[in-house]
Parts: sequence; C-alpha cells; structure tokens
Amino acid sequence: PLGRAALTAEFGRQAPVVLEIGIGRGEALLAMARADPATDVIGVDVHTPGIAGVVLGITEHDLTNVRLVHGDALELLDRVAPATFAGIRVYFPDPWPKAKQRRKRLINPPNLARLVGVLEPGGFLHLATDIVDYADQMEAVCSAHPELTGGPIPRPDWRPETRYERRGLDAGRTVTDLWYVRQPADRSSVPSR
Repeated sequence: PLGRAALTAEFGRQAPVVLEIGIGRGEALLAMARADPATDVIGVDVHTPGIAGVVLGITEHDLTNVRLVHGDALELLDRVAPATFAGIRVYFPDPWPKAKQRRKRLINPPNLARLVGVLEPGGFLHLATDIVDYADQMEAVCSAHPELTGGPIPRPDWRPETRYERRGLDAGRTVTDLWYVRQPADRSSVPSR
C-alpha cells in the first residue's frame, strides 16, 4: 500500500502530505502548494483537462511538492495505508442535487470512514461547499464520526477562491467551510484543556 515511506521516497523528503480530492482546474491546489512549500500535496481528479492544467501550473511555477493522480479518489484510497495523510481537502465536490443521486455524494458515512482511516491522528479534514443541504449532510456525517472533532468555521482567507465557489457566490449561494481533526481512537490519551 501507499504509505509514509512510499511518499517520502516519491517526494524525496519527509514532509506532511495533504490529499486534495477533486482538484478541478487546480487553482486552489497550485496556490496553496506555492504558499506552503514545506507541505507535499497529492491532487486527485477524474477530469483530464483539469489534470493537464495543473501539470502546466506545476511546470510554470517549478513546484516540487505536488503530485497528481488521474482517477477516482475512492479507488486511490483502497491503495493507501492507514494514517498516511496530514490532511485531506475536499472543496466544492459534485453535489449530486437530485434526491435519487445523493447516494453518490462523496461525503457519506462509509466514504468518511475511509477518509478518516487514512488521516494520521491530529490530521485535518477541510470541506467546503455552496450547497446548503450538502453542507448540512457533511456536518451531520462528520459530527457523528467518533474520531472527528470540529465543525463549521469562518471562510479562511488562506483558502483560494475557486471558479466553482465564484459561480456559487454569483448565483447568491452561501459557502460553508467545515474543519475537522482526527483525534486518537483512545480518547483517554487526549489531554483536557
């Protein structure tokens, strides 16, 4: 499986690795990789033109901290060792708006369990959407997971605006950011504040 040792070999260094699922045209991924060169990023998407655009951005900005996977994120997760990633970002995933399609939404209990499983303890899950009922679903699913703590946060100024976000804002929708942290499975080891 793809684990910390394989990622250290791939990037040629030991650094936190963040998985970004659904990179679109890569605006957020490229901007955040440039702003934080100490963090390695793996972007995954099924959309070929988006992947190609990010490859151009990687070359243009001479980024050594980005790798791409062209394919389905859930298939990638099948090959990832537990507790591999320092963080996972999912910005404006497909909302599957029709009631009969909602089972296809990425953030649901079985998929969330897989995402949490590849997060290291203390790792983050950052979600953003402009679809109110999907934000509600994300919050409910994440809040029900026993290893996650967190919830809605104000929009971070360090998260770049994507074209999907701009489209939603232009249409009058409200963007919701959700931030969760994976706690150790044994909560007795978590110090109280």
